[in-house]
Amino acid sequence: MRRVACNGAEIPAIGLGTWELRGEQCAEIVGAALALGYRHVDTAQMYENEGEVGAAIRASGVPRDEIFLTTKVWRDRLGAGELERSVEESLERLDTGYADLVLIHWPNAAVPLQETLEALARVRRDGRARHIGISNFPSAMIDDAVAVSPEPIVTNQIEYHPYLDQSKVVETCRKHGISVTAYCPIARARVVGEPVIEEIAAKYGRTPAQVTLHWLIQQPGGIAVPRTQSKSRLAENLDVEGFTLTDEEMAAIAALAEPGGRIVNAAWAPDWD
Repeated sequence: MRRVACNGAEIPAIGLGTWELRGEQCAEIVGAALALGYRHVDTAQMYENEGEVGAAIRASGVPRDEIFLTTKVWRDRLGAGELERSVEESLERLDTGYADLVLIHWPNAAVPLQETLEALARVRRDGRARHIGISNFPSAMIDDAVAVSPEPIVTNQIEYHPYLDQSKVVETCRKHGISVTAYCPIARARVVGEPVIEEIAAKYGRTPAQVTLHWLIQQPGGIAVPRTQSKSRLAENLDVEGFTLTDEEMAAIAALAEPGGRIVNAAWAPDWD
């Protein structure tokens, strides 16, 4: 599986997103993914499924050091002391010993960014996380985070798919050697039936989802964490290698971006680029 090297981390380019997966279904999907060859699992405190994710990892038989596990701290727990407690609670639920990556789930202007990054750095230094990162950060906040973080930031997890122009954020991340992890990577299945993508998919004998995921990971530093509730989709989402999109095809997919393309725009969102 393709891996992305970024500021000391090596992250599998395709991971399993687990948002909205709960209970037994979550454990079954994570277990099935690991059996298929997934080695990157993405969860969060806010998803309320860390216990099930951890149980599936432990039951999988896959050595812990072969799995790249990400979790996230919610925006109301970003202060010094509180962030560390949040991570400790996540690790208790996961019961995996450590997290490979801990992210700030959303920025919070009420808490100084330096305070948050210093707390996150302590989590890395004491071994609870091997790497740290950010999520939902626009370009100006990426620059700010890099300027005050005592430890390297390895990724910015953002909504990214063909209908949302994230070129400014991507450019800023590349400037700092930060990878870009795409959530909602197939725009909640909107790419299915998109003529431009359907035509490219037919050329390569692939599905629109596979073409779109490949478009994301073919970009330098590109990672995608598609979520599915279907075991049959797991294999499809993982099987995105074996072909290369031309520069013209990459550009044609990027040209699908539109002003109203954003799907996730919470009330607490920062000022987007």
